[in-house]
Amino acid sequence: MKIPDRRIELFTGTGSEHRFSGPATGDERSMLASMLDAQRATLKLKCSGLGPELALRSVAPSSLSLLGLVRHLADVERRWFRAVLAGHDVELRFSSKDVPEGDFDGAAPEAIAASWAAWHSEVAFAETFVAEASHLDVEGHDSWRGTVSLRWVLIHMIEEYARHNGHADLIREQIDGAVGV
Repeated sequence: MKIPDRRIELFTGTGSEHRFSGPATGDERSMLASMLDAQRATLKLKCSGLGPELALRSVAPSSLSLLGLVRHLADVERRWFRAVLAGHDVELRFSSKDVPEGDFDGAAPEAIAASWAAWHSEVAFAETFVAEASHLDVEGHDSWRGTVSLRWVLIHMIEEYARHNGHADLIREQIDGAVGV
C-alpha cells in the first residue's frame, strides 16, 4: 500500500481514478465535454457514501451544503442547457424570483432523492444537447450575458463546477474528515 505523499491523495472512491482520464489532445468538443464530465464526477464523489449528512450546513450563517450544491448545479445545468441554449420555456427546479435561495434553503434530508433525480435529469439533457449540437458556435440568448455560444457555456460550466467542488471539498472534510481530489 502506497502511503500518500500529499493530503489530497487520501480521498478515493468509486470511479475516482477515472475522472480525469479524458482526452488531453484532439477536438475541442471532446475535451470540453470530458472536462465537464470530470467535474460532475467530482461532485458525485464528494457526496458519495453520505445520507442525511448531505444536508448538513457548512458554517453558520451559511446555508451551503453538499445537497444544496447538487440542487444549485441542477438549476445551473437547466438554465444554461435547457433554457438558454435549447430555448425551452422552463422554470428552474429549486430557485425562483420569489425564493432565490431555494436551491440551498430547501436542501433537507427528505429532498435527497428528488434532488439527485433532478440533477441526473438535467445532466442527461445537457450531455445529449452537447453531443447532438452541430458545432460549438450554437448560440442562445441569456438575460445576463446576452448571446452565448455552446463553447462559452461549456467553459462556464467547468468553472462553475470547479468552484463549487472546492466548496464540496471543505464541506465533506467537515462532515467526516475525507479530504482530497
